[in-house]
Amino acid sequence: MVATSQPLAAQAGLFILREGGSAADAAIATAAALTVLEPTSNGIGSDAFALSWQADGNGGELSGLNASGAAPARLTPESLGGGPIPRHGWTPVTVPGAVRGWADLHARQGKLPFATLLAPAIHYARQGYPLSPEVARHWARAARSYAALSGPEFAEWFKVFMPVGFTPTPGAVWASEDHARTLERIADSQGADFYDGETARAIHAASQQAGGFLSADDLAAHASEWVAPISAQYKGHDVWEIPPNGQGLTALIALNILNGLDLPPGRDDPRSLHLQIEAIKLAFVDAHRHIADPRHAEVPVDRLLSSAHAEELRALISDAARDPQTPGPGSGGTVYLATADGQGNMVSFIQSNYMGFGSGVVVPGTGVALHNRGHNFTLEAGHPNRLAAGKRPYHTIIPGFLTHQGRAVGPFGVMGGFMQPQGHVQVILNTLLGHLNPQAAIDAPRWQWLTGQEIEVEYDFGERAVRELSRMGHTVRVQTEGASFGRAQIIWRTPEGVLIGGSESRADGQVAAF
Repeated sequence: MVATSQPLAAQAGLFILREGGSAADAAIATAAALTVLEPTSNGIGSDAFALSWQADGNGGELSGLNASGAAPARLTPESLGGGPIPRHGWTPVTVPGAVRGWADLHARQGKLPFATLLAPAIHYARQGYPLSPEVARHWARAARSYAALSGPEFAEWFKVFMPVGFTPTPGAVWASEDHARTLERIADSQGADFYDGETARAIHAASQQAGGFLSADDLAAHASEWVAPISAQYKGHDVWEIPPNGQGLTALIALNILNGLDLPPGRDDPRSLHLQIEAIKLAFVDAHRHIADPRHAEVPVDRLLSSAHAEELRALISDAARDPQTPGPGSGGTVYLATADGQGNMVSFIQSNYMGFGSGVVVPGTGVALHNRGHNFTLEAGHPNRLAAGKRPYHTIIPGFLTHQGRAVGPFGVMGGFMQPQGHVQVILNTLLGHLNPQAAIDAPRWQWLTGQEIEVEYDFGERAVRELSRMGHTVRVQTEGASFGRAQIIWRTPEGVLIGGSESRADGQVAAF
């Protein structure tokens, strides 16, 4: 089974499973295809993370892959000349880690040849494909936004993604020969070309010409990292996340708080919603204070996930909405996918350019749109997430995984910037507290904390919930579109081995299975 936000990408992963590929193979094929099929949220120049379950006779083992990149060696607070970290251009570009992540996941858990996995992506890049409705909408929005950007480094974006005669509407056909050739070089080199080959040289040359910080040395020095996942318990289950520099810790802190509260039944019960919102606010206070690259700063994960800390935070919750006095979440652009094979292996995989297409920079002749993850550093003196050369930034993208008594239940994720840990909490509550199946858990209306006492809720929460939350002190905005509430995918495996999937109704997604 494959679940993701674009039907052709789901079919690419399913094709690999039909050819005898593993769950990891299917994840790589789907991720590579999504760089072509949903470039509005990810690309070859992305970062990625994965949680991978390897089944064995005793149940299995969960491992984590951190495929995020670090700031270039020449990018420091001093190099910015006292200015902020911009959203666009070469400055916020950190080393893209996704391609190395594909290769490392394949080296450990792949079965089919690496080049086979990228064949569907290459096909769609070269032959073209029709835009699905949500992709077209985000594409058109990006075109309007990038029209305001000035500078020669942005010209290639329009050449590649807005070629003459192309308008991003549903059904419009887009292709990129440059993208196809780059994917072929990556396929033939097991990913090495991106970091020490023709593509790496093209990235270096473009960066130097534009006065950027990223260099060939930065690319050559990059490596993924296999990490031990972290977890919290809720309703007898273990919820797993990637450790910092990812923000999965935020979801776990919130679940620890909620695990000690008697939440009223009903997914739209106002008091239950209030407690969830207050828990996520407190979790974000910890996240913004502590989450950083643990290679450069101490992140007290064990203390933050302790029962004592959960009890301290729980005591701060009252019947009134509080202002947590911490920065509110921002926006993002991400793709998430889940895969499962017939041998019990499962992968939770997430990949992102951050803000839509990312930095707005496309490397000439390659089709590579570079992410802008460096924008998520802070310049605050003494902060653990302060920008530094060779340091990974606080990262929003988080794959999730659920187990029960040492048995894999399955992968889940909710893409969408800082909405992600909020979405993880809601999907888990819908599943374990509301006893909803994967599709119902995804379709259920969502809320999102914005800043201070401000929240958004989807229109189908109902008047009573909005009224009661307002009475508790929340400033409630009702949204009629679901784009800001994240996009989820789930695959659960029953004890009998049956796979049950759900795909985001707020996106163009699909669950594909055989």
